[in-house]
Amino acid sequence: MADKPDVSEISHFDKSKLKKTETQEKNILPTKEVIEQEKQSDS
Repeated sequence: MADKPDVSEISHFDKSKLKKTETQEKNILPTKEVIEQEKQSDS
């Protein structure tokens, strides 16, 4: 029984109490060109 989490409270959860948030990506992945430039400058 311990391997299954207790999800009984989820059925009583009120989504309307949640605040709306704006997500902003802070850490943008480098492009393929940037990766190639870094590889060349390291060697």
